[in-house]
Amino acid sequence: MATIDVLLPVKNGVDFLAESLDSVLAQTYRDWRLLVLDHGSTDGSREMAERYHEKDPRIELHSFPEADGLSGLLNKGLEIADCKYAMRHDADDICYPRRMEISLAAFESHPECMAIGGQADVIDAQGAPIGDMKMPIGGQRVGAACLFRNPIAHPTAMLDFAEVQKAGIRYGVDFLKVFPEEHRMTVKNLAEDYFLFGQLGIQGKCNNVPEKLIKYRWHGNNVSAKRFDEQMTVSLQVSRYLAHAFCLMHDVRYFDPAPFCNHGGLLFDIDGRSDFSAEFERMAASVRAGFEHAPEIERELKFRKLATTRNELSLLWRYFFFQSSTAPETGEWNAVRSWLIRRFPGKPRMSAPAEMAA
Repeated sequence: MATIDVLLPVKNGVDFLAESLDSVLAQTYRDWRLLVLDHGSTDGSREMAERYHEKDPRIELHSFPEADGLSGLLNKGLEIADCKYAMRHDADDICYPRRMEISLAAFESHPECMAIGGQADVIDAQGAPIGDMKMPIGGQRVGAACLFRNPIAHPTAMLDFAEVQKAGIRYGVDFLKVFPEEHRMTVKNLAEDYFLFGQLGIQGKCNNVPEKLIKYRWHGNNVSAKRFDEQMTVSLQVSRYLAHAFCLMHDVRYFDPAPFCNHGGLLFDIDGRSDFSAEFERMAASVRAGFEHAPEIERELKFRKLATTRNELSLLWRYFFFQSSTAPETGEWNAVRSWLIRRFPGKPRMSAPAEMAA
């Protein structure tokens, strides 16, 4: 049994697969096994993985063309894993050499955590730097952020596999079991990672390290680029579901998180309204009570408060006041900027659908 099993799903990802596999081979930590989970590739990805296996038997190819979405594929990987920690890695991303070493040290420092992610550089298809991912740090801070966005970058994540097995955790399913079985949500793809980390996060079982763990590749074939609108719709459904669960778990008043979400760097248009001050007070009271007034969640609420207005000048002024004293994180400036851009005639708006009961 290896200490770390790496779950690497791939479907027709041969263009970047070699660089991705090489970055795992270059890890400073050596006790690992890499499970290439093929989802019916026809472009040579399977053959490339087989060649890598011949060079290093720690790299294994497992084909699951019948898997039901990315959730199903990753769950197949969890079923065959035999390890202390399961690490996610994507076929188009690049690990920094100390990624495993840093993540393992973080679990030693945070034994309460079941999932730990980190920061990332963002590169384009050619490998040129185009930005970075800055994610929140602190268990309760990450937990509060889970109500409004996914604060764990999936390709940076590592899971405590023993605890995952003990709790029966799988991608795409409700393992909190707060709701009756007939009302539990399932997420096959597009936001399966957010659903998993969100459930762990609102229990205080997620965190991020401050170090950059990977180079995240952004290109036109990313799912989040090709199916953006669908992903935003599913992400909002997950936010509302998590908010319902959180409020029931902590016996606090329910709030709709939609006005304060920034999935994909967007603020949602909700019935053309421009002022959500009353909704913010209700939300903030419930979040503070649920997290027992932990000081670190105030950073999260500080950004959510500026989103109470959709008036362009007020929103811009609030953001610049916010960033003058607080380092912005991924998706925060984009949410403000995209709202301002979408005010121009002819620009599409992302409207939040009417809320459905959980």
